[in-house]
Amino acid sequence: MISLDGVIQSPGAPKEDPSGNFKFGGWVAPYGDEVGDKVVQKELEQQTDYLLGRKTFDIWADYWPEHADFWPAINEGTKYVLSKTMKKSNPKIIGWKNSVLLKSIADIKKVKKSKGADIQVWGSGKLIQLLLKNDLVDELRLKIYPLTLGKGKKLFETGSIPAAFTLTESIATPSGVILANYKRAGKVKTGTVGI
Repeated sequence: MISLDGVIQSPGAPKEDPSGNFKFGGWVAPYGDEVGDKVVQKELEQQTDYLLGRKTFDIWADYWPEHADFWPAINEGTKYVLSKTMKKSNPKIIGWKNSVLLKSIADIKKVKKSKGADIQVWGSGKLIQLLLKNDLVDELRLKIYPLTLGKGKKLFETGSIPAAFTLTESIATPSGVILANYKRAGKVKTGTVGI
């Protein structure tokens, strides 16, 4: 979920992430409609594993184990959490079924090379930036909302390598949200317009 000016902070609720005095938490709520809801529901039904940053993991570990009726796959899939400070003995790691602690980008690369389900990242802005910087993103699924927020945490704030992507699927919802899926398509190509 991203605004036109690239903000990804606190889309779901006012108190989700108010850091930096962010005042627009819950900015996606006014744009809900049946078309967007169907796409999200389809994504929630996918059998997949998840790679999460520590902050997202902390929020989700307190919520999703008790709300399996809405998103059963999140509890069944493996949750890989990247953290240099968290310990394997952390009650959230132990308490949320199928949670695995990763300590480094090398650990992520091992998981990525292993056989198994696709791995999705939800939230976790700093983690996505790290993955982009290390060319570990195979696909981007952006939900682009028709508003600018001016300030807040941004998706492409730091360290993305130059990379080309191909649009594989897109739809615009009645409320104006553009749902666009992009797959990695090699290096950036350049040329001269009109020639």
